[in-house]
Amino acid sequence: MKLYNDGSNNVTTKLSAKAESLYNDLQEAVEADKLILPTLPEVALRIRDVVECENSTAHDIADALAQDASLAARLVKVANSPLYRTRNPIEDLQMAVTRLGIRIVRDLVVGLAMKQIFQATSDALDTHSKSIWSKSVDAAAISRMMATLVSGINPEQALLAGLIHNIGALPVLVQAENDDDLFHDEAALGGVIYELQGVVGELILRHWKFEKQMIEVVKQCHNFAYDTDDQASIVDLVQVALLQGRHVPEALSPECWLHVPAFSRLGLDVEVNVVDIEENKEIIEDTKMALS
Repeated sequence: MKLYNDGSNNVTTKLSAKAESLYNDLQEAVEADKLILPTLPEVALRIRDVVECENSTAHDIADALAQDASLAARLVKVANSPLYRTRNPIEDLQMAVTRLGIRIVRDLVVGLAMKQIFQATSDALDTHSKSIWSKSVDAAAISRMMATLVSGINPEQALLAGLIHNIGALPVLVQAENDDDLFHDEAALGGVIYELQGVVGELILRHWKFEKQMIEVVKQCHNFAYDTDDQASIVDLVQVALLQGRHVPEALSPECWLHVPAFSRLGLDVEVNVVDIEENKEIIEDTKMALS
């Protein structure tokens, strides 16, 4: 199995020397079946399967969720948060599922479960893992907020897309720990992760059997020339969230946004940073609190 397979491009010719070396190590690990991919918590997989069953009920979803008390409590917390502004408090799982709806619960549960995946396996990885998770949460909160401004994009899917956009950073980070010089060079390590997280993320999401649009997010979210003939997509939304949240290299400053197709496809003005609007700031902070 190839880590990256694109008939029109050889990714290694585009990488820095350090990234290419790490890429080769990752490729060897994949071919030897030794690359350790993060796994979704069992309850998230179970919820996804239950939701896909046409006969599933709120009771079925609640029963599956009850197997993970921590995740269940977090879902009830989110359901009672300002994000959903329910008139009466939600007191139990079944009420949460009924009020939110099965499809929303599916995306929320997978999103909430992501935090467990970013738990570091060693002290050395802890700081880096927390930093990556923090960026994921910020991108997710901005993406969800922007989905409320753009028609045709589900806010919970936007939230999940923001959380998984850099999932490929984790195996890269673990592999980089074997290179002491690289691991302790923050700028170099950040650059290598930025270059490789897309190709590794695609591998992870295919392993998790995620839908095509989410795979496209991890593949294309840092390809700011990305354009298609289709309508505005979650890829466009995450790209703008990353740009306006300042989670991209300095070379992609606001002056460069005019050349990013995602803005026009979403119908957003490049001169307006929606993240700085007071009302939007409140929504973003509410989302980040719900994910904490």
